[in-house]
Amino acid sequence: MNSNDVIWRQYYDKALSRPHHPRTAQAASLNQSDCMVAIDCGCGTGSDVDYLLDRKYQVHGFDINPVAVSLCKQRFGNHPSLHLSEASFDDFEYPEAGVIVANSSLLFAEPKKLSAIWKRISTALVKGGVFAGNFMGPDDTWATNYRSSTAPISEKQLQKMFTEFEIVRWDEQNEAGMTSLGRPKHWHSFSVTAIKR
Repeated sequence: MNSNDVIWRQYYDKALSRPHHPRTAQAASLNQSDCMVAIDCGCGTGSDVDYLLDRKYQVHGFDINPVAVSLCKQRFGNHPSLHLSEASFDDFEYPEAGVIVANSSLLFAEPKKLSAIWKRISTALVKGGVFAGNFMGPDDTWATNYRSSTAPISEKQLQKMFTEFEIVRWDEQNEAGMTSLGRPKHWHSFSVTAIKR
């Protein structure tokens, strides 16, 4: 196991006890479409998957990290409403969906591919469906020279991406803090919940 795998394993061990993200609950409650399909982009240990399954969604969860997919398979077994894939943003086959969540995952997209990835996500979302997720801002510690790819984006660029949406919630975090593993870090992110029009 390389050092990157060790760090992810430590993160997932902590994440296993974490509840679903409030953005996910908000997205599910705002879904104005008849489409009860949800996509969890970068599903991690499955806390959002669990919440969405409880709300009777057909859930498609994917993660590029095989450890995450393995943990979800152990957690959910052969749940009939869950489809798990080991995939990246650009090779996942997006079904039509009423809810798409991307909590702490689009931060780590390939920066040159973010525009194309967003087009695939927004196209998969049906009218009246809801996107909820967050994006890395340019002032984040990890925006440059991080151990893996990150996709920092300016507020102006992000606003252009949501021209076909009604923004329900838009929050910016730009402050010093700690990582989940207890390391100091400057956080800069934009959290967005929006309905497709």
